[in-house]
Amino acid sequence: MSPAPEDATPERLRAIPSRLLAGAAAAADRLVAERLAAEGARKWHFAALAALAETGPVSQAELSRRTGIYRSDLVAVLNELADAGFLARDPDPVDRRRNVITLTPSGRARLHRLDTLVDAAQQDLLAPLTPHQRAELTALLARLTSYHRPAHEADHG
Repeated sequence: MSPAPEDATPERLRAIPSRLLAGAAAAADRLVAERLAAEGARKWHFAALAALAETGPVSQAELSRRTGIYRSDLVAVLNELADAGFLARDPDPVDRRRNVITLTPSGRARLHRLDTLVDAAQQDLLAPLTPHQRAELTALLARLTSYHRPAHEADHG
């Protein structure tokens, strides 16, 4: 069953902020996924590369915490990125049982390209808004996200 045209959607439903946020989030996710897929990437590739660029070398467990990627899923993401030469996995000199993940120079170049694609998706998403409205929306969404972050994430994230 296809979704009803917006004008056929009951006004009561069109006025629910959580429903509006869900719709905007679905559109945002689609736009980003399409842009990244055109470059042979996925959103978790972008997240892992961005986290490594910001924090430097980290353990797989720490990268999982920083990105929100489940450890079991992160292994596949890291395999894909390592196979492409975008990161290196080396034994931790302090604890040889774990790996340290490091961004490579080609990984930095890849991240730069993915940044461009994600930025373009944001421009598409926010096209109907003025620059002031975009900044205001971003600030409001950050405030909502921060307020509703689970306590364990707020303390450790």
